[in-house]
Amino acid sequence: MIVVTGGAGFIGSNLVRGLNRRGYTDILVVDDLTEGDKFVNLVDGEIADYLHKDEFRQRVARGQFENIEAVFHQGACSDTTERNGQYMLDNNYRVTLELFQFCQASKIPLIYASSAAVYGAGPVYTEHASYESPLNVYGYSKFLFDQVLRRHLNTLTAPVVGLRYFNVYGPNEQHKGRMASVAFHNMNQFKAEGHVRLFGGWDGYADGGQSRDFIYVDDVVDVNLFFLDHPEKSGIFNCGTGRAQPFNDIAQTVVNSLRVHHNLPSLSLRELVEQRLIQYIPFPDDLKGRYQSHTQADLSQLRAAGYEKTLRDVHVGVGAYVASLLEQGRL
Repeated sequence: MIVVTGGAGFIGSNLVRGLNRRGYTDILVVDDLTEGDKFVNLVDGEIADYLHKDEFRQRVARGQFENIEAVFHQGACSDTTERNGQYMLDNNYRVTLELFQFCQASKIPLIYASSAAVYGAGPVYTEHASYESPLNVYGYSKFLFDQVLRRHLNTLTAPVVGLRYFNVYGPNEQHKGRMASVAFHNMNQFKAEGHVRLFGGWDGYADGGQSRDFIYVDDVVDVNLFFLDHPEKSGIFNCGTGRAQPFNDIAQTVVNSLRVHHNLPSLSLRELVEQRLIQYIPFPDDLKGRYQSHTQADLSQLRAAGYEKTLRDVHVGVGAYVASLLEQGRL
C-alpha cells in the first residue's frame, strides 16, 4: 500500500493519478473532506481507501499500519497568509515529525512537501541554511522540519526526501481559492472580464515583469516518482524548473491559448497590451517590501541526484493546462 496524505488536494490528487498510470491502485488517501467539494479531484483516480487526517494521525501514533510501501506526505495548510502559528506548527510541523518518526521506526520511505517559502525574499534559492529566512509562519513550519531531517540524514533507517515546491500550477487546484496559481486566476479573469490584470512595474521590474519559477504539476509528480524509484537518495531538493519567467508570460499564454481555441490569432505581448487584453494596475502599497519579485530554483542538487527530465516552461505547461480545462468543459 502507498499512502498519499493531502490526496484529495491539488498535488496529492495528481500524484494519485501518476501512481495509477504506473499500475498502483492500492492507495490510501488521507485528507479532510469536511468541505466536500474536493472529492471531484479523486473521481478519475483509483484508490483503495480514504481516511480523515485526524484518524490517520491517531492510527500512526498507535502504530496501527502494516505493509506500507511508501508515504507521500502532501497534506498541509498551504495558506501563506495564515497567522495562527499554533495551528500551523501543529498541522504542518508536528504532524510531519510524527509521520517521520513512524516511518523511520517502520523503515518506510517518506517523501514530503517542503516549500520554496523557506527562502523568504531570496535572492539565492539553493538548499543551504545560509539562504533560508522564511517571511511567514507557513514558511517557518516547513523550514523547521527541514532542519529535523538535516540533523538525522546520517542516521536514517529508511529514505526521506523533502521537495521544496516553487510556484506549482495545473489541474485540480480549483478548491484553493486565492491560493490557486496565477495561471488559474488569469484564466478565470479572462473568461469573466475579457482581459487579464497584472501588477505594474515595481522593484526595478517593468509592468508584469516580476518573475517566478513556475512549475507544471505533472513535472512535480514526475520528481516525486523519481525518488520513489531511487530509495538510495535522501535529502532536501528544490522542485522548480530552474528558470524564472515573468507574469507576462503566464498571461500571454493564457490569452493566446483561449484565442486559438476560438479560432483567433495569437498576439504579441505588445499587441495584447495595446488591445487591453492584458492590463496593468498600480503595484499595491501593502505589498511593497513584502513581495517576492523574483524566484528561481537552483536545480544543481536535483540534477546531481540523477533527475534528467526536461521541465516544461510556461508556454508548454500553461498551454497544456488550458487545454485540459477546455477538454473538461471547465473554461
